[in-house]
Amino acid sequence: MKVRPFAALVPAPGRAARVASVPYDVVNTAEARALAEGNPDSFLHVVRAEIDFPDGTDPYSEAIYAAANANFQRLQRDGLFVRESEPCVYLYRQIMNGHAQTGIALTCHIDDYGNDIIRKHEKTRPVKENDRKRLVETINAHPGPVFLTYRDETAIDAFVTERCAAHAPEADFADEAGVQHTVWRVPAGEAAPLLETFAAVPVSYVADGHHRSASAHRVGSERRAANPNHTGDEGYNWFLAVLFPASQLQILPYNRVVRDLAGLSPAEFLAKAGEIFDLDSNTGEKTPDGPGSVRLYLDGAWHTLAWPPVGAGSSPIDRLDVSVLQDRLLTPVLGIGDPRTDERIDFVGGIRGTAELEKRVDSGEWAAAFSMAPVTIDQLIDIADAGEIMPPKSTWFEPKLKSGLFVYTLD
Repeated sequence: MKVRPFAALVPAPGRAARVASVPYDVVNTAEARALAEGNPDSFLHVVRAEIDFPDGTDPYSEAIYAAANANFQRLQRDGLFVRESEPCVYLYRQIMNGHAQTGIALTCHIDDYGNDIIRKHEKTRPVKENDRKRLVETINAHPGPVFLTYRDETAIDAFVTERCAAHAPEADFADEAGVQHTVWRVPAGEAAPLLETFAAVPVSYVADGHHRSASAHRVGSERRAANPNHTGDEGYNWFLAVLFPASQLQILPYNRVVRDLAGLSPAEFLAKAGEIFDLDSNTGEKTPDGPGSVRLYLDGAWHTLAWPPVGAGSSPIDRLDVSVLQDRLLTPVLGIGDPRTDERIDFVGGIRGTAELEKRVDSGEWAAAFSMAPVTIDQLIDIADAGEIMPPKSTWFEPKLKSGLFVYTLD
């Protein structure tokens, strides 16, 4: 992999907790506005600048991007962000409910993205990709990191462990959800062993941030094409990422709810499900024990739907629980087609728990819910290595990376 340190914009000492924000894509406008309420220094004013406009304002209008840039410049002018005096990499540890993961923040090369050295497993939506591209172009910076993973490297683990133990962090705070975020600064000269090891890592994988990485590649490619004096050293050739060893990652399930039963009564639907799967209505369990089954919430009760292992000769996509559920039940029985576009299905991140599934169904707005087992990191890697695309809403990574702890500017 091609990686390099960078002279970041970072929060001024003692300001990280006030500045750093959730990623742009895990909250809607109302939620982002509530999180930033009373805090003009929140980075949400940059990554979700529509929160400063009246309800109903087009979030993709030119005024929104202009406001994002104005807010970004104000944070720098007011001293909330300061420029590092030298290129660095950063060690970024997160602790959530006892789960800890430590990644390395640096910049990756757009050619690695384009040449599939950085591998993908999701399709992007044009409207979201275009939005992030316009933001990067307007503020001339990558405000939020791409979340990458790689197969564990002992040398990298050893460097990170020793460095964190021997040095005081630059920032250390708990966010509004109780997640602890700790950042250590490593000047480029001291990071040489780390950078050399990464140079030998053959591939990495986008865990979260497909739209950010795709937009970064587009911005860099367009600027390269427009520069007759391109040398390859320009800032636009690189984008901000945090890389985590695969063994440390935590993937939560992405659950499903369906709006109706296609004219079937709950009893009729349950009977049809029992013809397709091994049905057990007596356990009352709300979460699957592992791959090969789902829990169904219907008419106030929980049921288990299980099936034998999908044949090893099948594609890694076909072996996913979400694919089995979609292909054997949701499409043939309920007539739910493309889950990317069908409005009769919705997706609930596992962070919300099964109580959210019960709440939605009990409200009468949704007819049934499916509690899924999480996709494993090995499944994700197998799919990316095969050049295939996961079904939509298959993975939910927690904890999420904060935006604004380190910002990469293109000049």
